[in-house]
Amino acid sequence: MKAIIFDLDGVIVSTDEYHYLAWKQLADEENIPYSREVNMGQRGVSRMESLEVMLKNTDQAYTDEQKLEMASRKNGYYVELIKNINPTDKLEGVDSFLADLKEKGIKCAIGSSSKNAMPILRSIGMADFFDAVADGTKITNSKPDPEVFLLAAKLLDIVPEDCVVVEDANSGVEAAIACGMKVIAVGAAKDNSKADICVSNLSELKIEDTLKRLT
Repeated sequence: MKAIIFDLDGVIVSTDEYHYLAWKQLADEENIPYSREVNMGQRGVSRMESLEVMLKNTDQAYTDEQKLEMASRKNGYYVELIKNINPTDKLEGVDSFLADLKEKGIKCAIGSSSKNAMPILRSIGMADFFDAVADGTKITNSKPDPEVFLLAAKLLDIVPEDCVVVEDANSGVEAAIACGMKVIAVGAAKDNSKADICVSNLSELKIEDTLKRLT
């Protein structure tokens, strides 16, 4: 293992509540039924795909232009909400695990479908920590397509087979497997039987044990 590629939301920092509130505001404005169960179905996919998940709950027909406006409106709400994110919002175990990786000389990258990855990384004080950032601004296809992880590996100049992905969404687990990477499933994906290691959060990972289990 020469590199670990981390999803951002739900792995490094939790923005789930902010996404939920932004989508809920949009849904209420459009009189579309919306719940946390629907929100769970939006994990790990692009903004437009997330919108389509929400629109399954309405018979109202929207043009492509209207959909783009709605997605933009949701993003505006989300961007306002995440202005409150700070270093205390990092998830349990993140700092210590990342520090151990750096000490071992293992490269670290972000592989996220989010187009707001860099603003979030700046807000939590990690904009300069990662060796590469592949995000929604640089890809065409979102997970479970492997594009974002393949791009991260390319930016690191490391072959996919030498990379490990840390993911909290089942779509992300599928994407990592599709490009030949091993997977550590955390959070919402911790029961995914396809992953090589499953934990609740990064605090459960010890670097030496993790390296042994992935070799």
